Amino acid sequence: MAKQGKELALACAKAAGEIQAEDIRVFDLRGLSTLTDFMVVCSGSSMPHLRAILRDVRAHVDDWTGEKPANAEGKADSRWVVLDYIDVMVHVMHEELREFYGLETLWGDAVELEVPEA
Repeated sequence: MAKQGKELALACAKAAGEIQAEDIRVFDLRGLSTLTDFMVVCSGSSMPHLRAILRDVRAHVDDWTGEKPANAEGKADSRWVVLDYIDVMVHVMHEELREFYGLETLWGDAVELEVPEA
């Protein structure tokens, strides 16, 4: 199961990269979080860019793995959307909000995975 979560997280990161999401990072939260095993964080620079990232992550991940998010919180207009794949949470954030909230610093103990090239 853990391998599937890791593969799904890397597929999400790769899909975000294909639409030029910025500063894509993947964290292994196993043993650190009870909410999810992996977290993907990426940024977009505008509302159309955020919408495109969300659209492409959903579509590519579905094509590549057959997985669909169990839930999605927020809308592109709110500048922060979370796609919840249960074992993987994908945070798509406007760069300003990402800087403000600093999610990466909350998980300083997490192992960061290398993001595949798009």
